[in-house]
Amino acid sequence: MLAELAAVNSAFSIVKQFVANGRDLSDCFQQISTITNAKEDLKNRHQKKKNSFWGSLSGQTDTDIEEFMALEKIKQAETELESMIKIYGRSGLWDDWVRFQAEARKRRIKEKEDAKKASLKRYNYFSYAIGALVLVVGIYLLVMWIGFLIEQKG
Repeated sequence: MLAELAAVNSAFSIVKQFVANGRDLSDCFQQISTITNAKEDLKNRHQKKKNSFWGSLSGQTDTDIEEFMALEKIKQAETELESMIKIYGRSGLWDDWVRFQAEARKRRIKEKEDAKKASLKRYNYFSYAIGALVLVVGIYLLVMWIGFLIEQKG
């Protein structure tokens, strides 16, 4: 959480410096994306902790408050960033940026789902291979056992 907040503060100060020096906003979109990514990472970590079994049992309100305050600071930085982009950027740049963020977020979610499906598929193939191996070994041992019983009688 502190790492994300430090990254946001650092990136935002760089953006402010770029604007103060009269440079174009397109020169610092790496830092702007750092702000966005840090916010997403913090939200994802909070959601993951909230959905986990152990997180619900611990009831840690201190970290919840810290995460809330960190998200508020990030939101404040985003508000200032929005005004800077609207003032110093081209017309409609902020709307394009928000649309791009939404598309990128959807793409990341789809990539995670695809990775999860691929992992499940590999797990299923591994299970099939283990099942087939157990079946072959079982048949082999059954044949060997039957051969042993025939030898004992004969």
